[in-house]
Amino acid sequence: MIKACIFDLDGTLLYTAPALMLSMNLTLNELGFDSIDEAHVKAFVGNGSDKYVERSLIFSGDKELKHYDKACKLYQDNFKLNASKGVRPYDGIEDLIKDLNKRSIKACVLSNKPQERVEDNIYTFFDKKSFFKLYGERKGVPIKPDPTALNMLMDEIEVKKDEVLYIGDSDVDVYTGRAAGVKTVAVKWGYRSIEVLMEAKPDYIIESPKEIVKVIEEI
Repeated sequence: MIKACIFDLDGTLLYTAPALMLSMNLTLNELGFDSIDEAHVKAFVGNGSDKYVERSLIFSGDKELKHYDKACKLYQDNFKLNASKGVRPYDGIEDLIKDLNKRSIKACVLSNKPQERVEDNIYTFFDKKSFFKLYGERKGVPIKPDPTALNMLMDEIEVKKDEVLYIGDSDVDVYTGRAAGVKTVAVKWGYRSIEVLMEAKPDYIIESPKEIVKVIEEI
């Protein structure tokens, strides 16, 4: 029986591309580079903010990453101010979380986004009782696809591996769940293509949030 649904954040619960793009373009523009578009934002995110900065700089022409340290600091400053600009929950997500709450299934978040920004995003759109636990990037803890944080979270909320669904929009999420030994659900409405998701081989691929309930009832 499923007792916890652990969600990725960007591209899974929330459409965050506008905030990610705004924060990065402010950073790039300050350094004298042109802006990047949403398609590249979606391709570059998923492995933490430092990797997002690295990929954006290389794409912009800084192949030797001469601006990397300054860009990382600028990005965090810009993101702190703009983390929820243009962000919204995907259609059906709010109803899904309410349904999980009614079923006493613990809804949690595991994201590579910094912890403070995870809290900013979630508490902008959901009340504090909606999610049982929020895990963002933490000092000293490897980010996804390393399973350390997912294992820590499962220990903290006291659930077994076969009682968990890990739900995300990317290959990174699928690899994370698989490494931790839990069932994985890939969502088609996020930032990765269906081809990328299929290659990662999740246990389930779904088209809408309400299908998560069907998966839970099947297990």
